[in-house]
Amino acid sequence: MQVLLYHIFLILFRLAILAASPFYNKARQWRNGRKGVMEYLRRQIKPSDKVIWMHCASLGEFEQGRPLLEALRSQYPGHRILLTFFSPSGYEVQKNYKGADWVCYLPLDGPRTAKQFLSLTHPSLVIFVKYEFWFFYLKKIFYQQIPLLLVSALFREDMNFFKWYGTLSRKMLGRFQHLFLQNESSLKLAAQLGVKDISSVAGDTRFDRVLTIASQALPIEGIEAFKSNKPLLVAGSTWPEDEKALQEALQHPQLTSLKVIIAPHELSESHVKALKELFDDAVCYSQWKKEAPAPRVMIMDNYGMLSRLYRYGTIAYIGGGLHRAGIHNTLEAAVYSIPVLFGPFHKKHAEAMALIEQQAAFSFASNDNGNTLESLLTRLILNSDQCREAGQKAGAYVRQQAGATQCIVDYIQENRLLTN
Repeated sequence: MQVLLYHIFLILFRLAILAASPFYNKARQWRNGRKGVMEYLRRQIKPSDKVIWMHCASLGEFEQGRPLLEALRSQYPGHRILLTFFSPSGYEVQKNYKGADWVCYLPLDGPRTAKQFLSLTHPSLVIFVKYEFWFFYLKKIFYQQIPLLLVSALFREDMNFFKWYGTLSRKMLGRFQHLFLQNESSLKLAAQLGVKDISSVAGDTRFDRVLTIASQALPIEGIEAFKSNKPLLVAGSTWPEDEKALQEALQHPQLTSLKVIIAPHELSESHVKALKELFDDAVCYSQWKKEAPAPRVMIMDNYGMLSRLYRYGTIAYIGGGLHRAGIHNTLEAAVYSIPVLFGPFHKKHAEAMALIEQQAAFSFASNDNGNTLESLLTRLILNSDQCREAGQKAGAYVRQQAGATQCIVDYIQENRLLTN
């Protein structure tokens, strides 16, 4: 019955994309990007190629899988890399990624689709990152006895696996040869699901990724001049709710010295215009003349700079925590040893909870309970020792969690998963 429902879900999903594509760009990209994928793979991948296939749902999962992908490319130069995405937000940003031999969308799941895809790609090893589960792909991989790994996986009690209707989801977990989990709490939940024997705690590969980014980060022209030796708040991946909260908090008279750089999650013209209306003196990075007097607020209107921006910050604000979608990447900021602030919707993010526990990050609410954004900012700006100590704890936490990538590579080598 659940397989039948899954079939129905796939049909409804395809129809929903078809209906939405004339009106929504992402739906249109999702649909158009999958046209001709099988023919592309048929032309590109030779029967003699030895293929490692990594699949990521979106851009965030790619950043998690990237350290492992690049380690495997270095360790196994005789193999070629196939990287697939489900979401346009991953593929459209990384379609020209040089670390893979082929980058494409993953065709929507189905028994014939999965069979054809695997016939064309004939992978020696398949790696899924974090949350992505497709029943027929996993089934075909399992029955063809292709090594299949899940990396940086995270289990929570509110996930489908633990629901009465989660039978099919639980079955999919059993298709993997090994589940590399982020933490001990996930391992305990894996035991409840009956997959503890194929599970181990490796950690989160994102820690390795952000440490690499930080070590290779190049300076950004003009940011030191904008900062002008004053404390700087870098607000990354913000949504309108975050920006409104920031605007209100910055009215506090004790925060007048605080400079702000806002790097919004979406950079549409309408969003940038709304930001300029919200912050009267704001200037876009691309338009600011470095010799002019520095304004208080800068809008970073270039993609790809956020991870380097945090290095200039005194404090980081991570967007997304004021709506239920949850916060964005906290580790990109924490790696630079600065305290991290975010809204109340962060409990699905293990690293955010851990940073709070380490007193390296602070969550605020939109009420007068003593932990408003305004009160946290004033406390950290007025107490430089506390700010510095929280930042040091953030950086130490990131460094302590490194090593997941090597743990997974060691497993692949010890089990000879890529040996003829």
